[in-house]
Amino acid sequence: MVNLLENIYQLSGLALLICAIYYYFHFKKIKKERKLTPVELTVYIVTQIAGILWAVSNLLLFLDRNY
Repeated sequence: MVNLLENIYQLSGLALLICAIYYYFHFKKIKKERKLTPVELTVYIVTQIAGILWAVSNLLLFLDRNY
């Protein structure tokens, strides 16, 4: 059961990462065409921060498992 939950967690994290990458490039494209609205700018920044936090937390979890 624990393995199933860990797999679901990993898949959901991967799905969130893919969505964040999509929105990052989408907003980057829009940013070249026009100025982002405050909501779009907020989502743009939050996706960048969330991606970094996700990567760092997964790295720390990976390093913790090895010890």
